[in-house]
Amino acid sequence: MTIELKLNGKTHQVDADPGTPLLWVIRDDLKLTGTKFGCGVAACGACTVHVDGEPVRSCQTYVEDLEGSEITTIEGLDSKAGQAVQTAWAELDVVQCGYCQSGQIMSAVGLLSENASPTVPEIDDYMNGNACRCATYQRIRAAILRASELMEA
Repeated sequence: MTIELKLNGKTHQVDADPGTPLLWVIRDDLKLTGTKFGCGVAACGACTVHVDGEPVRSCQTYVEDLEGSEITTIEGLDSKAGQAVQTAWAELDVVQCGYCQSGQIMSAVGLLSENASPTVPEIDDYMNGNACRCATYQRIRAAILRASELMEA
């Protein structure tokens, strides 16, 4: 089945079976490898992308449901919140192994797009479900707070 996807501002025609998770189309068909496979059951957040500006788990989002939607991966992140988060991540040296970080960043951008000045409890609540095996949660939280400051500047 041929499906037209708008991903990172470009339109792509992909041939995918019904029920194919977006994650595999992004990685295998479109060769964008920033979005990671973590658990396959939408529990870890490594595969987070934005669909129409909202963070979703691409391992459990099916391509046939996305025609007409705007999909953004870590490679296409260029919003004000996206730039602030990426700057803060680098400033605070958040990354340890890095595997979960694209999903963490995409979720953080989703949070700051909804709430430009979140409190620590709001950050913890929103980011719950994004797993980091290296336990960089304190650095992630600090980077989100820093990104909020950068957005205000």
